[in-house]
Amino acid sequence: MLVAIACKHGTLNAEHQEYITRKSEKLLTYFERVTQITVTVSFEKERSRVEILVDAEHKHNFVAHDEADELIPAFDLTLHKMEQQIKKYKEKIQDHRRTPPMDGGVE
Repeated sequence: MLVAIACKHGTLNAEHQEYITRKSEKLLTYFERVTQITVTVSFEKERSRVEILVDAEHKHNFVAHDEADELIPAFDLTLHKMEQQIKKYKEKIQDHRRTPPMDGGVE
């Protein structure tokens, strides 16, 4: 699985890059079919904007973004949104398989 980090209008130090990579890889614990995670960090004036794109097998991309005054809180907020999306999707596909037939099999 690949974690790609892109930065616009600034640079990230090694500590921030390592933190983002380590935390992003934890998304695999929620959904093992993740093939790629792309994190884009934009520094705009006094704010940091973070966008996370997750590619998964047999599914469109998951996208989450948020912004805050500091990079780490912005990333953590965005990651939380992504976790919620993935959990909701996984729950949906698991429930879909367990749903009994509408007619209950009664004739």
